[in-house]
Amino acid sequence: MHYRRVCIEAFGYELPQRVITSQSLEERLAPVYAKVHRTVGRLEQMTGIRERREWEEGTPPSLPSTKAAEKAIAAAGIDKKDIECLLHTSVSRDFLEPATATVVHNALGLPPTATIFDISNACLGFVNGMVTLANMIELGQIKAGVVVACESGTRLTEATIQQLLQDPDITRAKVRLGFASLTMGSGAVSVVMTHSSISKSGHKLLGGVVRTASQHNDLCRVDADTCFYDPESFPSMHANSEGILRNGMQLAMETWECFQREMGWRPEDVDKIFTHQVSAVHQALFFETLKLDKAKGFSTVEYLGNIGSVSLPVSVAIGVEQGHLKPGDRAAMMAAGSGLNCIMLGLEW
Repeated sequence: MHYRRVCIEAFGYELPQRVITSQSLEERLAPVYAKVHRTVGRLEQMTGIRERREWEEGTPPSLPSTKAAEKAIAAAGIDKKDIECLLHTSVSRDFLEPATATVVHNALGLPPTATIFDISNACLGFVNGMVTLANMIELGQIKAGVVVACESGTRLTEATIQQLLQDPDITRAKVRLGFASLTMGSGAVSVVMTHSSISKSGHKLLGGVVRTASQHNDLCRVDADTCFYDPESFPSMHANSEGILRNGMQLAMETWECFQREMGWRPEDVDKIFTHQVSAVHQALFFETLKLDKAKGFSTVEYLGNIGSVSLPVSVAIGVEQGHLKPGDRAAMMAAGSGLNCIMLGLEW
């Protein structure tokens, strides 16, 4: 896919104040570690994640989403009356129905003519939203829109800890299955995108590719949606980390090859690389497998953990804020999600 008329105006993000260290999680799991003969410190050692953040109890996803969108809109300098689409794209949402986008739309005071809906696709949702919005802009259906997401990993982490503590037949294998849940963090991010004719930034979304390996949809599963109706129930995630890593890397290599052909880029043409942040170990292997220059990467996973759909875009937002992404840079956004799905987008900043 190629775009000629799509620009990225500005990002905005919101992070929780409460910091949760990997050590504090493992200290709670000390009885489990004793049974399976593991020592505290393994979580950070295996993932590179020393801490992550969590929202104050009772925070609905729509609230941080609204704050992140307000920041993005203000930074873009776009009048709210000119925003014609809002997409809410995280796994976390206020309720199953109606769309969380309706809550954010109302809180932002966007016009009643705006198209709004939710998109959910595991860790890929935000980038799916960017592609959907870009298509609408390129086709001339709208001139400005917002993509937003907020993830909260707390309930998933808490469920995992309780299940491990209460399992009378705990094994190392069971601990490994729950390990991914202990890496989850929380955060919110938003981006404003426009038609080039009204762009103030000139930051271009040039195009990208999509690849899917849905035969591996069973490698990561979260409980049925019914658990979200019950405030006393907590969702449980079971992830085959080794299978995800092995098959995910294969899919990433195939997507990267297709991306280079589609964009007409060589590796040396890419100035900056932003990836979905799973773990520091995963990130290092990703760059090594795809033969990418690690110096072009930008990492937030060490202090934010894996924030699902928010991880990649919030890394871009922080990278822009810190001056890592500079005017004139060509950048690649590389998203991956359970399912398995992969999207790579090319930007000209």
